[in-house]
Amino acid sequence: MNERTGLDNTTYDILSALGREADFLYDTIDKYIDDAKQSNNNELVDLWNRIKQDRLRHIDDLKEALERAIHK
Repeated sequence: MNERTGLDNTTYDILSALGREADFLYDTIDKYIDDAKQSNNNELVDLWNRIKQDRLRHIDDLKEALERAIHK
């Protein structure tokens, strides 16, 4: 347990990873998709959309892990 945060390391790790995934999804990925669309690069649009779906699954997994960590 970290004295400064009151969190154990694994809970902090989950929160940190969740924040990074959320930042990418909310601040970055749609810009990448838009750029690819503007370049008429459908292959890249598909790639960014697949990555977006993967990251959404990561967020779901991390939320579940956080829930378990909070209730242990």
